[in-house]
Amino acid sequence: MSVYNTDFRLIKRAMDSVMNQEFQDFELIIIDDGSRNDTHADLLDYCISHEQQIVYLRHSNRGQSESINRGILICNGAYITMLDADDEYKPNHLSACLNEMEYADLIASTTETVVDEEYDYYVPDKNDHNQLIHVDECILFATLFGRKEVFTQLKFQREYAADAHFFEHASLYFNVKKVDLKTYIYYRNIPNSTCAVMKSRLV
Repeated sequence: MSVYNTDFRLIKRAMDSVMNQEFQDFELIIIDDGSRNDTHADLLDYCISHEQQIVYLRHSNRGQSESINRGILICNGAYITMLDADDEYKPNHLSACLNEMEYADLIASTTETVVDEEYDYYVPDKNDHNQLIHVDECILFATLFGRKEVFTQLKFQREYAADAHFFEHASLYFNVKKVDLKTYIYYRNIPNSTCAVMKSRLV
């Protein structure tokens, strides 16, 4: 999980959702991407209190893609997935994803999407930022779940829709599929998210 200037209340919600998973054989790697707000002390305290399962890294601000790439370098698990700092997992998320891996190397899933209004379901298309598409049609970064070798052989690029481009690139070398799990809770009602900022420029 990459963290950058996110309110600790949201970060804690995200981390709690990982710690409360039905499947408990995991390692959570937190990469603080050079945050400049006041969350550092609370975040470090939380990581220390769960240090058997949490690794904490910090570096200068480099963006989500590079932060995740760095975290992948120290992953010990056979599978890798992500979580955005302002979202959360349902308790069965990891187990549900693992159940999909018999015939896939990498999956992406649909989400339970939290919105304030219908318009929030739509985000800029990766091929044409002036067009909007429904979030269920997208490949969402934090719903990616796959075998470690997928993530070690490929890298996330620093660009809009890095998730979709990664998924498309992976499809050239691995078995990939989109699944309908809705075990990831995606909060689209965050006003300063990347998608929200881009959409505001279209209005």
